Amino acid sequence: MSTNASAMYGDLSLTLSEAGAGRPVLVLHGGGGPATVAGLAQHLSRTSHTITPVHPGWDGTRRPAWLTGIDDLALAYLHMLRDRRLRDVLVVGSSLGGWTAAEMAAHDSEGSITGLVLIDAVGVQVESEHITDFFALDARGVAEHSWHDPDRYYLDPAGLPAEELERRQANMATMRILAGDPYMHDPTLLRRLGQVQVPSLLLWGDSDRIVTPAYGAAYADAFGDGRLEVVPKAGHLPQIEQPEATFALIDAHLRRSRNPSGQ
Repeated sequence: MSTNASAMYGDLSLTLSEAGAGRPVLVLHGGGGPATVAGLAQHLSRTSHTITPVHPGWDGTRRPAWLTGIDDLALAYLHMLRDRRLRDVLVVGSSLGGWTAAEMAAHDSEGSITGLVLIDAVGVQVESEHITDFFALDARGVAEHSWHDPDRYYLDPAGLPAEELERRQANMATMRILAGDPYMHDPTLLRRLGQVQVPSLLLWGDSDRIVTPAYGAAYADAFGDGRLEVVPKAGHLPQIEQPEATFALIDAHLRRSRNPSGQ
């Protein structure tokens, strides 16, 4: 695996980790940072060329002042795909990364993206299924809402090193800037997804209480070619709680959504 900085604009460099060869797969992390998709990216790199960015402002990377929304992030990543002349791209996004992937597909006028995988994504407004206010939860509440087995994954902040607490707080501050108002959604996105005709797999942990499987079903229905798969005994991060089941579903979608010509 190689890690490099890719200059996109005068004041924006993207920190990218790359591994493997084959079809390009862009892997986008959620609010928890790149560690939450590291295992997924490693798995996909066995058969694909994975590109895993650190979103600007996460884990100490620089966020330019103008980058204040998920649409800004989505357009920056589209610019990166076009700049590198990448085609037949599968974009896989977890949580906030899934929202970014959806925005990318909605703005992809050049057809670089030929498949999507959204894992417990936020980003749309579903009237009957509200997104839990993550910022209002304490550490125990985050665990209870995020995991099927919260006792296994709960971390008491009092036991974390000071530098890890500082990293998490800085990541949370960036997430507030990009996704805090309106909270974790774009009011226009749901109605724009009908124009996205690429095969779109929405994976959902059946125990997710941040965004419920019913929210995921409404999200999937909004796509031109969307499909929901629910992962048993998993919460908001099924790629961590149930990696084998999650990876198998993504691998099948990777094959199904591939453009044989690569165009």
